[in-house]
Amino acid sequence: MMCLTPSQFLERRACFMSVMMHTAQHQTCIDACNACLQACEHCLTACLNEPDVQARVRCIQLLRDCADICSLASQFMSRDSSYAKQICNVCATICDACAAECGKFKDEHCQKCANLCKKCADECRKMAA
Repeated sequence: MMCLTPSQFLERRACFMSVMMHTAQHQTCIDACNACLQACEHCLTACLNEPDVQARVRCIQLLRDCADICSLASQFMSRDSSYAKQICNVCATICDACAAECGKFKDEHCQKCANLCKKCADECRKMAA
């Protein structure tokens, strides 16, 4: 175990507190990204089991992209990355596209996913502003 001097402890504590404060600032967006990620993963699995799966190829591709970018955005915001705003801008764009595509299908899972994608896009735009 490594011992810290009092000044090292205070310096690390200040750094930790700074990251935690920034993370708290972005918590609404992080939560929206995580909810969108979960909805996309659920919708993706459900779409693969629909009888018209061939009609959903574009939707499935966007669901994968959306889930991945939402995960990345959540991670970047959580660690207070200096690139979080850029990632959130891309996330908003992909979430908008995913919402539009999912919205074409009337299944409950697609409609729920489209709504969560819209919310995530809105939160990401706010965060990136």
